[in-house]
Amino acid sequence: MGTREDLLAAAKQCLAERGYARTTVRDIVAASGSNLAAINYHFGTRDKLLYQAMMESSADAVQQILESLRAHDAEDPAARLRDFLQRLITSFTEDRALWSANVETLTQALHSPELRTELGTAQAEARDELSDFFGPDAQDPRLGAILQTMIGGLLIQHLVDPDHAPTATDITAGLHTLGTLLPPAHRPH
Repeated sequence: MGTREDLLAAAKQCLAERGYARTTVRDIVAASGSNLAAINYHFGTRDKLLYQAMMESSADAVQQILESLRAHDAEDPAARLRDFLQRLITSFTEDRALWSANVETLTQALHSPELRTELGTAQAEARDELSDFFGPDAQDPRLGAILQTMIGGLLIQHLVDPDHAPTATDITAGLHTLGTLLPPAHRPH
C-alpha cells in the first residue's frame, strides 16, 4: 500500500476504536507509521481524511450486505427486504463502533459546507445503487430514497435504544400495511 492508503486504513481503524471526535492526527500518524505532513498532502485536513475513511467504511459494510443478498437472492421482495434489514441490524450490533463513528461523521458535516457537498454526492450515489435493490425490472430512484431513509432511521434507533428498535420483520410488515392503506391513485407507478 502507498501512504494515502496507509492513512485511510489507519483512519478507519482509529474511527472504529475511538470514534470521530476522539481520533486525533497523532492517533492516525501512529497507526499508519506516517507523518502529519502526509495527512496534509493527501487529504488537506484530519476531517477530510476521517470523512473519506468513514464514507468508504460505511459503503463497504452496506456493499458486503448487498453482495451477500445477491448470492442468496430471494424471489419474494418482502423476504429480500427483510433479509437486507436483518443483515443491517446485525451489522449495527456487531460493528457498533463503526456505525457510531458514522453518525459522528454526519454531524461534523453539518459544520462544513465542503463535507456537506461530498456527503450529498455520496448520498445520491447510494440512492442510485439502492434503487435497483429489487432488480432491474423494479428499478426506481424512489425505491433507493426509501431504502436509504430506512437505513438511516434504523441505524439511529438501534444505536440509541437497540432493545426497543424495530426488527426487520416489524418494518417489512409495517410497509406492507402502509401499502394496503394507500389508495391506488397515490401509489407510485
